[in-house]
Amino acid sequence: MEPEQTGVPASPSVDEPDDEQTGMASAEDTSLMQTACHCSETPPSATDKEQAWEDAHARTGAGSGYVYALGQIQVRFPSLGVEKEFAQVVGRAEPPDLTDEEALHRVLSDPDNRYLVRQLCFILTVQGVETYILRPRDSAGYDLLVEAVRPVSSPWDLDVVIGRRGPVAPPELCNGLTVPVVVFEQIYSFDSGELIRAVERPAEIPAKDFETASRKLLERLLQIGDNSGTTDEHRAINYAAVRNEKIYQETVKEHARGFRLSAVDVCPSRLSGSRRILDIVFSYTSRKTDVTEKSFVRIDVTELFPFTRTNWSPYYDR
Repeated sequence: MEPEQTGVPASPSVDEPDDEQTGMASAEDTSLMQTACHCSETPPSATDKEQAWEDAHARTGAGSGYVYALGQIQVRFPSLGVEKEFAQVVGRAEPPDLTDEEALHRVLSDPDNRYLVRQLCFILTVQGVETYILRPRDSAGYDLLVEAVRPVSSPWDLDVVIGRRGPVAPPELCNGLTVPVVVFEQIYSFDSGELIRAVERPAEIPAKDFETASRKLLERLLQIGDNSGTTDEHRAINYAAVRNEKIYQETVKEHARGFRLSAVDVCPSRLSGSRRILDIVFSYTSRKTDVTEKSFVRIDVTELFPFTRTNWSPYYDR
């Protein structure tokens, strides 16, 4: 499991940009849209596209909501020119027996091709739906994007993106794709099996049973977390799914006792005041008696990086 984030200064909550609330584009966005549809007198140049990226990046730096999203990062070519440049690099450097994924990974991992990395579009898909265009806060973030490109992809690949959501991208930024831009601070990339194996197994639970039950729980949480990771509830669920090993340990123990996980609910904590704190309540129902017992974890989602306030305690309905 990844370590808890600490020492992050509190940031005031902010509203989504006015453009998203009203659906009206700013004058700057209108100019970019005219460039994309060739309404201007001259076609868009490479410099225009680079400026559009910078403008979208700048608008994302302030006035945006936090994002804690789970999905898979994929690569798109923003234009035919970039695609042809990539093909030439592959043709010069790689043996012909590589798969497309292997060739992409090897080319992007080469420091000499960093210029190409900066030109590509990195897309976060959630359950197969293109959800965000990703941009790093600084140049070091390109390393995280390259690490997310696997030489062999798997349905169990999981990428965690933590950042700030900005405006919807103009069409010319990513070959016509118009989804919100997220400027990220951190990306964690791993296989879901690695996540489960990182959880410390209770001594009384056989390894096979633990892995099977944990994988089913992760699938359940990912289904619940089938979201864009922008609301407080979704950010709390997504954080707990990948950063709180206690829920896996205790769920497997309940399974061994003959209890099944019957519900997962998120509700505001009574401790919420100046901070946004949520309780994630896990309900377990006996297969024999139909009696339900509840436990919860308490997550603080006030800042960019959520953290655990209370870790696994009995929950009583009030």
